[in-house]
Amino acid sequence: MSLVPPDPADVVADVARALAEDIGSGDVSAALIPADAEAAASILTREDMVLAGAPWAESVFRTLDPEVHIEWRHRDGERVAAGSILCEVRGHARALLSGERTALNFLQTLSATATVTARFVAALAGTATRVLDTRKTLPGLRRAQKYAVRAGGGSNHRIGLYDAVLIKENHIAAAGGIAQAIAAARAQSPGLMVEIEVESLAEYREALAARPDRIMLDELPEEELRQAIAGRAAGIELELSGGVDLDRIAAIGQLGVDYVSVGALTKHVRAIDLSMRLRLS
Repeated sequence: MSLVPPDPADVVADVARALAEDIGSGDVSAALIPADAEAAASILTREDMVLAGAPWAESVFRTLDPEVHIEWRHRDGERVAAGSILCEVRGHARALLSGERTALNFLQTLSATATVTARFVAALAGTATRVLDTRKTLPGLRRAQKYAVRAGGGSNHRIGLYDAVLIKENHIAAAGGIAQAIAAARAQSPGLMVEIEVESLAEYREALAARPDRIMLDELPEEELRQAIAGRAAGIELELSGGVDLDRIAAIGQLGVDYVSVGALTKHVRAIDLSMRLRLS
């Protein structure tokens, strides 16, 4: 499946915020370089990775130098070996220097999410279970990180609080019960997916009777989890969440759930080790 590109408006907005944060009233370090100086730079990785974030990095340099030339050696979604050059950039030296950290921040962060996602996806190879992200994202970078999840071969859960109904413990309590919450969701948000999170076999059975589109099994004990899956109903998807890591993911794939949601894809991010090497033309 081809990778759906990000919305250009999202990329531009993300980059504008990031550059404003970093450059502020002006890059006083880059001002040490003559204004007419030209330079070339290579961005390379020091570790194996799955690339994500090229549109953001490119937008950084094009915002600072509309005439910049960028040649990508790899595309988002590709596995890249340590020591490889990701791209070559040529343009005004000041623009390359001013954009270096912001471009690398986007590439390091989004490639980290893509790389981790790819590991989870690989662990589920041969099963029908798909990896989902969550809303546990870096503030202001949700759409970017969800794009990175897709670059790593994963799938997106809801984007926010507006495009799907997810009923959790506090919603159930406020609505007066599982059946009442699902009925209210159907009435108020026709056309949207309705999902409910359950934390016990008893709640699961009550949810089945109310017929949501999907049931999230959150940290059920092993025996209850197996009973729930064995008693699933046609037309209702099952999602497993809570405490999912790489050590456990392969076994989860054998259980037969449709989805497994993993907050660590976007929450526990360790930046990929990248660097940019500049040379004056």
